[in-house]
Amino acid sequence: MKINKNYLALEDSYLFSTIAKKVKAYAEKNPDKKIIRLGIGDVTLPLCSASVEAMKKAADEQGTKANFHGYGPEQGYDFLKEAIKAYYAENSVALEADEIFVSDGAKSDLGNILDIFSKDNVVLIPNPVYPVYLDTNVMDGRKITYMDANEENGFLPMPDPSVNVDIIYICSPNNPTGAVYTKEQLAEWVAYALKNDAVILFDAAYEAFITDSSLPRSIYEVEGAKKCAIEFCSLSKTAGFTGTRCGYTIVPMEVKKEDTSLNKLWLRRQTTKFNGVSYVVQRGAEAVFTKEGREQVKIATAYYQKNAQVITETMKELGVWFVGGVNSPYIWIKVPEGMTSWEYFDYLLENKNIVGTPGSGFGKNGEGFFRLTAFGDADLTKEAMERLKSK
Repeated sequence: MKINKNYLALEDSYLFSTIAKKVKAYAEKNPDKKIIRLGIGDVTLPLCSASVEAMKKAADEQGTKANFHGYGPEQGYDFLKEAIKAYYAENSVALEADEIFVSDGAKSDLGNILDIFSKDNVVLIPNPVYPVYLDTNVMDGRKITYMDANEENGFLPMPDPSVNVDIIYICSPNNPTGAVYTKEQLAEWVAYALKNDAVILFDAAYEAFITDSSLPRSIYEVEGAKKCAIEFCSLSKTAGFTGTRCGYTIVPMEVKKEDTSLNKLWLRRQTTKFNGVSYVVQRGAEAVFTKEGREQVKIATAYYQKNAQVITETMKELGVWFVGGVNSPYIWIKVPEGMTSWEYFDYLLENKNIVGTPGSGFGKNGEGFFRLTAFGDADLTKEAMERLKSK
């Protein structure tokens, strides 16, 4: 018996565990200090009532013989897929129901999608990066190439014609930087992918935070993207489903490689390795897309967007360079000159009792930067910003 030694090449996932240990140690030594956490990527508001009521009703159905649901379709119930299809149509994106695959979240699918690709493919990943893109490819032993996201390009790297790759990861709005690609910029990536016969894995988990109508919420708003892109989305940040777990992946029928439909391959993978999302959760997800659900979700999103505004206005007042915070729940700030991102973490914790996330934890290009999130309590967010402004 032999292990997959690619796992030994993974770096220890120390970022959030190190943060937790540092905060715990500080709190134990300073029990009188009120620590405000602005480093969380989790939501803090409850599910909208439309989803809760829908899941209650669905749970009651499971208790009757006439309405009981056992194994459902692995790719999702038609009622939810039709709701997602209608949601995309609002942005002039026409989908077929069979192109929509319901899952337990974008993170799972971003890792699992690699099952349908050869390990010989070369992967292009931005740096700094959401760890799942990197780690899942290291686990498979693929060759990884990085594209530099930095202050000069606003943390929105563009294609390099001299680089030839097979799989491209794009996240917009981006985690961790909060930067958002324009339609014109995404069109360049689509053109690059088509020219190089590559596939774009487009993470749209934060699309609900886009308020600028000129910015694309789906890569399929770009002509030609259906021939080269797979899109991942999640209700985690859209509707607070971080603990409820539901998302979806779009695999267009037009995406073909080596004369083979990737939709067909993904369907085969899912029907073999995945039993689908529970009926109760899918009914809750369906309710998100109803008129009542949409209105309730918008209120929650606006709450976080207001937090982001409070943070960005403070950064402007303090003269701190940043990206994100507009059309995104993340604010990516530059740390004071002469400090590393971990030194700034320690400074904020010990002097302002504020917790954020050191940028170096997302890759070498994150050094010198720091992530703050808008997913906290509104009053606490305001208090944290007042602390930052105080001497």
